[in-house]
Amino acid sequence: MPFARPQDKLQLRMNPFTPAELRKLRSLKTPHGIQRFLDDMPYHLADTAWSPRRVLQENTSHCFEGATLAAAALRAIGFPPLVIDLEAEHDTDHVVAVYRIKGHWGAIAKSNYTGCRYREPVYRTLRELALSYFDVYFNLRGDRSLRAFSHPVNLARFDRLDWMTTDQPLWFIAEYLFTIRHHPLLRPGMAKRLHRLDDRSFRAGRLGSAEK
Repeated sequence: MPFARPQDKLQLRMNPFTPAELRKLRSLKTPHGIQRFLDDMPYHLADTAWSPRRVLQENTSHCFEGATLAAAALRAIGFPPLVIDLEAEHDTDHVVAVYRIKGHWGAIAKSNYTGCRYREPVYRTLRELALSYFDVYFNLRGDRSLRAFSHPVNLARFDRLDWMTTDQPLWFIAEYLFTIRHHPLLRPGMAKRLHRLDDRSFRAGRLGSAEK
């Protein structure tokens, strides 16, 4: 029996999507194309965990849903479906899809904050990538709240649960991200010396944000 070619294996993994859904994902072509698609999609504030298929149907998403959709889209164009969790203190975590080109990391993200979105693939390590979010990651009091980042998680581990197309919420992915090892970004004592964001930067970071 002949071995399956890489493209055949990719097609097998992407089979849960309809041909129309696959055409849509593949039409995005590049990580930056995926980011533009997410940027054009309205941000919503509901407490949901929709699958990529549901996000395509609803044409709206938040941080977690944007990351899983981006991971599925990355997979459709030939990248592994990787995400990392950015862990915050006195704030919500942020999940981003990550990709690597010629040894350098970039990220795709949906966010209600201006600076917590796309990253070009120029970062040598995931730590460098995570630190690029530090100054623009803040809570509503203006505190810089980012503290740690996780190992990259290949969402293919959840294929048996049909994470790309299920009608069920993807809380099992969110819960898994909470349990895995995270790497601290700050040394002991650093957090106590941090200053709050200035008003101009706060307003810039919240530009165009969705409100309840």
